[in-house]
Amino acid sequence: MLTYLSLAVLASVLMALGLLMMKSRSADLPMATGANTIGAIVAWIRDPIWIGGLGVQTAGWACYVIAVSRAPVSMVAVMMQGGIGLFVIASVAVLGERATAREWVGIGAIIFGMLMLTLSLQGGEAEVAFEPGTLLMFTVLLTAAGLAPMALARMNASGAAAAIFSGVAFGLGALFTKAMTLEFGGDAVLVALRLLSNPYVYGMLVANILGIVMLQNSFHSARAIIAMPLSGALSNIVPIIGGMIVFGERLPAGSVAATMRVGAFALTIAAGALLSGSREQLPREAVVVGPLSRVKS
Repeated sequence: MLTYLSLAVLASVLMALGLLMMKSRSADLPMATGANTIGAIVAWIRDPIWIGGLGVQTAGWACYVIAVSRAPVSMVAVMMQGGIGLFVIASVAVLGERATAREWVGIGAIIFGMLMLTLSLQGGEAEVAFEPGTLLMFTVLLTAAGLAPMALARMNASGAAAAIFSGVAFGLGALFTKAMTLEFGGDAVLVALRLLSNPYVYGMLVANILGIVMLQNSFHSARAIIAMPLSGALSNIVPIIGGMIVFGERLPAGSVAATMRVGAFALTIAAGALLSGSREQLPREAVVVGPLSRVKS
């Protein structure tokens, strides 16, 4: 179990680094909106730093898939929450963004939550009782909830709506990934064939692509220190709740371990909310690009 949770920590580091690379290019790359969506995405792909960041993120995702295939998705999600703290620190050190006392408290709370989770591992087990219908209903309800903030002009302008939807999309992607890994095991060729016909593979791909696009869009209107915690907190809340509802994951049998586990979940969620409530930063001038055109520098 510790091996796979260590892989989750490595995944969180790689994903934070990849996002930092992608955020560093947000001022020079266009937003993917309306008729310019395809052109903007092509511009992102042509940018060597942005595509490099996506590659680092993909490596982190591969580590995540291995971790979630053998560990409860709710536990892996909490370990992944540490990536928020890493990203905030890197945003201050590399991007020059300023952190407040409130934000440092949030980072400390995330680290302490990970320690509590580690101490609770001896009592943790997963009970896989996957319900496809429950996952479908959960997906529909959360998608509607994630889209709701986009109806508010203020949240759209601040980048919060895009960050919220990206977090929901990434969280659903984590649940689809867990469902996908249930096909692992046995002959490699048979596993590959089963995965090609597995709807959760395509759900995972769509969810993660939407998450990346919406998070990159939020980087144009919000500080990294705001957008990433907001997206990251939601992307971990979704699989924590979904792991219990959809996959029947349970708490440790011991009361002390169970209390630490619940405390770790609550503390990391609260820390994400604490970080996301920081003051907004005015966006830089947006880059405009036509369909399939190059970025103007």
